[in-house]
Amino acid sequence: MTLPDFRSEADNLATQLIAWRRDLHQHPELCFQETRTAGLAARTLAKLGYEVRTGVGQTGVVALLHGGRPGPTVMLRADMDALPIQELSDAPYASQTPGVMHACGHDGHVAIGLAAATMLARHAAELPGNVLFLFQPAEEKGGGARAMIADGALADPTPAVAFGLHLWNSLPAGRVAAQAGPLMAAADILKIVVRGRGGHGAHPHETTDAIAVTGQVLSALQTIVSRNVDPQETAVLTIGTVHGGSAFNVIAETVELQGTVRTFSPAVRETVLTRLRVLLDGVTAGMGASYTLDVQGIAPAVVNDPAASEIARAAAIQVVGGAAVAWRPPLMVSEDFSEYGRRVPACFMLLGSGNAGLGLNAPHHNPRFDFDESVLPIGAALLATAAAKFLHDNALATSCSETSRSP
Repeated sequence: MTLPDFRSEADNLATQLIAWRRDLHQHPELCFQETRTAGLAARTLAKLGYEVRTGVGQTGVVALLHGGRPGPTVMLRADMDALPIQELSDAPYASQTPGVMHACGHDGHVAIGLAAATMLARHAAELPGNVLFLFQPAEEKGGGARAMIADGALADPTPAVAFGLHLWNSLPAGRVAAQAGPLMAAADILKIVVRGRGGHGAHPHETTDAIAVTGQVLSALQTIVSRNVDPQETAVLTIGTVHGGSAFNVIAETVELQGTVRTFSPAVRETVLTRLRVLLDGVTAGMGASYTLDVQGIAPAVVNDPAASEIARAAAIQVVGGAAVAWRPPLMVSEDFSEYGRRVPACFMLLGSGNAGLGLNAPHHNPRFDFDESVLPIGAALLATAAAKFLHDNALATSCSETSRSP
C-alpha cells in the first residue's frame, strides 16, 4: 500500500472543515452536554459507512471503519466539549450560547476528526486493518476519557495504538510537535478547608482566626516545591481561590482554598502531597485549628510512547515537511488523552494554530481565543496519515516476517 496524499485531499476539504468548525463554534456545549455536537459527528460518520455507537461515556461517539484487509486497529480521538466562558468576539461565527464558548479549539478538533474520517473512508478498501474514532465528551473537567473507557470504547476491537492532537496557539500556525516522552502534566484538584473558632472582631483572644491560620498555610505551602522537589524535576502547586469571612467585624471560623498540583513523575506527586499534609498538620495544630483536605485526580501525565511517536513524527514530516516539525518543552497543562495512553501505546501531537499577524494568538481559555483555520486541513492530514502509516508499516512488517520464515 502506498500512502495516499492526505494533505492534498485535506486541502480539498478546507471549505467543509471551516463550515463544520464554525457551526460547532456557534453552538458550544459544556462537559457531558455535547448532544448536538455528538449528533453531528454520528450522522456524518454513519453516512461515511462507519459502524457508529452513541451515548458512550454519556455523550461520546465511537465509530469503527473496517479496512479491506485484516489487521490491527488504530484509534483516533477528538474531544468535543466547550468552556463556561463568555466569548468576547466580533466574528460572525461567535458563540450563540451565553456564557459558553469554544475557548480551547475543541470545535477544530471535531472538524479535523470528521475530515480525517472522510478521507480514511475513501481509502477503506486499501487499509490493512481498522480505524476506530472516539469523539469524546468532558475533556475540560476530566472524566470524559474514563467514562468512555468504562463504557467499552477500547473493547471489541481493542486498538493497538492511539493518536490525537491539540491545536496550540503558542506555536506558529503549521508547526507540529510529535515527540516521545512527557508532553503534558498530571493534574490534581486540591480543596482545603481550614477550621478555627469564629467570634467578634473585637475579642480575638476568644477565637481561633481561620484567616490568620490560612495566611500561615499559604506562606508555608510556597516551600513545598522550592525546598522539597529536586530542581531537575518539575512540579507546580497553585492555590487559585481563597474564600473566608462574612463581615468586617467577625473573625472567620472557616476558610476554603482551592488549587491544583501539576507533576510528571508519580514520585514527585507523592512528595508534594505528602509535604502538603505534613505542613497542614503542623500549621493548623500549632495555631489551634484543624483542616480537611480533598485531592481529586483529573488526569495522569501525557507520556508519548516512543514507537507511536516515531510514526506520528514521520507522518508530520510527510504532511508539513521536516523543517516544521520540532521538539518543544513539556507543558504543565493536563489532558485526559493520557487515559488512553495508560492502556495502549499512544502519541499526542501539538499543531500550531497561532497567527499574531491576524490577531489569532490569544491564549487558550481566554474569552478572545480564536485560531488560524488554515491549519484545519493540516490536522486532518496528520491524523489520517498517522493512522494509515501505522497500518501500512504493520502490514509490511508482518509480510517481511512471514517471508523470512518461508522455507
